[in-house]
Amino acid sequence: MKTLTMSDARKLLPSVLERVKQGEDIGIISGDQVIRLRPVEVVAWEESYLYQEYQVMPQEWDRFKRRVKRRRAKNTYATFSGKFDPNTFA
Repeated sequence: MKTLTMSDARKLLPSVLERVKQGEDIGIISGDQVIRLRPVEVVAWEESYLYQEYQVMPQEWDRFKRRVKRRRAKNTYATFSGKFDPNTFA
């Protein structure tokens, strides 16, 4: 991985971003960490994992986050203790 200081990355930002888009592995040094740059595909909300899996709409996102946080704190996730039959979903 090629690494750059923040000041070098700032000076070279357009070319750095183009190189990352072309597949080069580049990181920026920030304190004692290296922050890796990578392209991220942006999709419509309806195609997002959150919507596909949980049917959460953008306006419901804050409420959903709070509910998940409460469940994590209480450790009240549903668990499956039976046998999984793969033919059920075939």
